[in-house]
Amino acid sequence: MKKIQDIFKGDKVIWVIFFFLCIISLIEVFSAASTLAYKDGSFWMPLIKQATFLGVGTLIVIGIHNVPCRFFKIIPILLLIPTYLVLLFTTLYGAMTNGAARWLMIAGIQFQPSEIGKGVTIITAALILAQMQRDDGADRKAFKYILWLAGIMCALIFPENLSTAVLLFGVVIVMMFIGRVSLKQLGTLLGVILLFAAIGATIMLRLPDDPHSKVYDVPGFHRLSTWKSRFESHGGSTKTLDPKDFDIDKDAQIAHAHIAIATSNVVGKMPGNSVERDFLSQAFSDFIFAIIIEEMGLWGAALVVFLYIVLLFRTGRIASRCEHNFPAFLAMGLALLLVAQAVLNMLVAVGIFPVTGQPLPLISRGGTSTLINCVYIGMILSVSRYAHKRAEKAGDVEPLDEPDVNPEYYDTKNLI
Repeated sequence: MKKIQDIFKGDKVIWVIFFFLCIISLIEVFSAASTLAYKDGSFWMPLIKQATFLGVGTLIVIGIHNVPCRFFKIIPILLLIPTYLVLLFTTLYGAMTNGAARWLMIAGIQFQPSEIGKGVTIITAALILAQMQRDDGADRKAFKYILWLAGIMCALIFPENLSTAVLLFGVVIVMMFIGRVSLKQLGTLLGVILLFAAIGATIMLRLPDDPHSKVYDVPGFHRLSTWKSRFESHGGSTKTLDPKDFDIDKDAQIAHAHIAIATSNVVGKMPGNSVERDFLSQAFSDFIFAIIIEEMGLWGAALVVFLYIVLLFRTGRIASRCEHNFPAFLAMGLALLLVAQAVLNMLVAVGIFPVTGQPLPLISRGGTSTLINCVYIGMILSVSRYAHKRAEKAGDVEPLDEPDVNPEYYDTKNLI
């Protein structure tokens, strides 16, 4: 038992949440990946692949959470500009998947640079907010610096992945609110965003319905027809659709996700008994929450929601124990990113929000995205170790039963 505690250090609740999400992932991906099993010709291959990624991800969490959280401040210096360049290269030359150039292939490994961009942006915003705190709140220049750096990142992600850009920018705004940025500055920003969103929605509704129209050939807006279609399908259009005009191929994912939820009968069909997994092309990814409801019922869905809520609130408690600003802002930013993405995925699955392509963090089948999410969990756990040691010195908590560590790990003189 002592040896296990020596490996899994940091906040125990975060560890429990992480392992519960991994267990749910293995069960539901194995159940939902019937199409993948058919393509691979192996019943067990989807489970083996997902277990491999989660296993490697667990090793990443263990490694990262042993790194002193002050070292994470070097990440923006090393990765911010290279991430900009990689995103630009991906937009111009990236591999096309579902009509979007989101993927880059390096040494046989395919990944989405936007996943790295999200983490780098959150860490950069946390560092700026920490360095520019004043007695009366954040320095007014912090707002400008964060707006420029996050704005460039989101602008590079926007053409190929609108939902990710909006999600990331939203999390950054919440971080600025937590970081005591001027409410006047934030209010002005939100007003400008709402104005441009209203103008954009109005223009979008007036665009031609023909997806082959030349207006959709404008550089950077080749996915405009997709955005228009999804906007109209969620109340943006006042046109009445005749049943014979319903495109079952185009709207099959939404329809079958609704069927999966409706046929769960509250208690679910039990894992492995899903019917709609054979009709949902992304049952193991974008719409896995619908399969969870179909198989595990409302109780299973409530459990998943509960885990993400506890993750957010537990991280908030960890952040409140931090004596210095950077680790607190870093942990909250990463938790907000994970939970906001989870909420967006759930809203899509139940039909409240347009289809976005956002996977359910640590549950949906994934490769590099799963590993990057594990990096985020490792960083939160690293902050939890620092926060616990600070609370120990203040006498607020019992000492951790951990082996001797380098005292410099908890040296906070450079954490501000």
